[in-house]
Amino acid sequence: MMGRVVFSAINRVCDHIWFSDLAIALLGLFIFSSMLERLTNKGPMLWPVMGIIPSLFLHVNNIYDWTTRSLIKTRGTFHYKGMWMGGAYGIITVDPSKIEYMLRTKFKNFPKGKYYRERFHDLLGDGIFNADGEMWKEQRRAATSEMHTSRFVEYSMQTIQDLVHHKLLMLLEKVVNSGASIDLQEVLLRFTFDNICTAAFGVDPGCLSLNLPDVPFAKAFEDATEFTLFRFMVPPFVWKVMKFFGVGFEKRLKQAVLIVHDFAEKTVRDRRMELSKVGGLKDRSDLLSRLIDTQNHNEESNKSYLSDRFLQDFCISFILAGRDTSSVGLAWFFWLVHKHPQVEKRILSEINEILGHRASKKEEMKDISFTAEELKKMVYLHAAISESLRLYPPVPIDFKEVQEDDVFQDGTVVKKGARVLYSIFSMARIESIWGKDCEEFKPERWLKDGELVSENQFKYPVFNAGPRLCVGKKFAYMQMKMVAASILLSYSVKVVEGFGVVPKITTTLYMKNGLVVTLEPRVW
Repeated sequence: MMGRVVFSAINRVCDHIWFSDLAIALLGLFIFSSMLERLTNKGPMLWPVMGIIPSLFLHVNNIYDWTTRSLIKTRGTFHYKGMWMGGAYGIITVDPSKIEYMLRTKFKNFPKGKYYRERFHDLLGDGIFNADGEMWKEQRRAATSEMHTSRFVEYSMQTIQDLVHHKLLMLLEKVVNSGASIDLQEVLLRFTFDNICTAAFGVDPGCLSLNLPDVPFAKAFEDATEFTLFRFMVPPFVWKVMKFFGVGFEKRLKQAVLIVHDFAEKTVRDRRMELSKVGGLKDRSDLLSRLIDTQNHNEESNKSYLSDRFLQDFCISFILAGRDTSSVGLAWFFWLVHKHPQVEKRILSEINEILGHRASKKEEMKDISFTAEELKKMVYLHAAISESLRLYPPVPIDFKEVQEDDVFQDGTVVKKGARVLYSIFSMARIESIWGKDCEEFKPERWLKDGELVSENQFKYPVFNAGPRLCVGKKFAYMQMKMVAASILLSYSVKVVEGFGVVPKITTTLYMKNGLVVTLEPRVW
């Protein structure tokens, strides 16, 4: 009996020693792997099991600046790994040659990929913003053929003029008369939402009405994009389980997507009914109507890419692409102009010089509506907008997924399934790309002898680049120039003293707290 007790005690001691040795061994392995990672990886610390995640959390309040510093330290490219079970790995870069290799040279090997499409599929379906391959090609062809027609260009110009003068400036006048301040970013988001819905669907949601109403479709669309972004922040085994059980943000995402899709389905259905009643949509110039009318007169109209589902997904993608980008870009533009009064002075001088060539010079300031030709002549304003987009790109980081193992020109290897992230925000702050004055707001870098110069699109991928170069780039510039020129001509925009402007950590570079401003009427 005594022998068994002693033997049992010895076993317990041995077990304890064994577990202690195992714990020490695992701790040693952790420390060794951390040191090895530190020695072999020049980029941010990649922790065992957690990968880069702890480093991201440590710098969550200055993530864009931290990423920039890390890229400068690693001469433009570093490897990363996500959480062990998440399956995320690849490189982060600002190297224009790598970006050109992905977006043009080896375009087919670097699509948006399954990772991106899967997360956005509930909202965007197979729309152009979420498609790859042949499906993307067909939609791109349809978009280009309609958006570049003189009819659509004239229509989109008219919608911008109407919204600016019948809604935006009237709203700002009301704010001035009340003596209140206003969140300009919120106003601009409402403006671009109304504008893109009118251009894409031929429907004005009314977000920019004087009482700034809550619009269910607009609110649902905003919620749907925000909740979709959560899928990029948590591992798939988390959000997919939440989706299956219909809980948390996945429950709210489903509700928001349902409202968005109901709106799109009803709009397409109503337009089809209108077509069947009158036999054509020749009086409508919005993108949806032109696509349907073109299909109606096309002998090959049975093509699946012009189905009702295609039209719904197509237009929803256009709203996503056109709403946030222009409004957020304009918000940062007005903030930068506020900080650089010499730039504002030159913009106003240019606008007044252009207006001086008008035959009639008796128009009141609030009644002035710029023509497309006048907007084209605003080269300094164009340069200032380009420069603000360079420093604060609406999409700060983008990525591609590697289809097959590949090697970049400098020998950097990427494996199938890896994701290559490129930081557009950081690119603007790299001396080797933009020079020693790269962090300065300097519109003059876009001008030579008074004329606009175009930069290499892979050095400036703000509007994407290569085959996926934004089809709405001209529309975006026209919209931004019209809004900027109209507001600056009538008002001096002053950011409220002491108001802190910081970027929000999302896939779109919102100002976290908005942009609260006061407006002072110009005295000419």
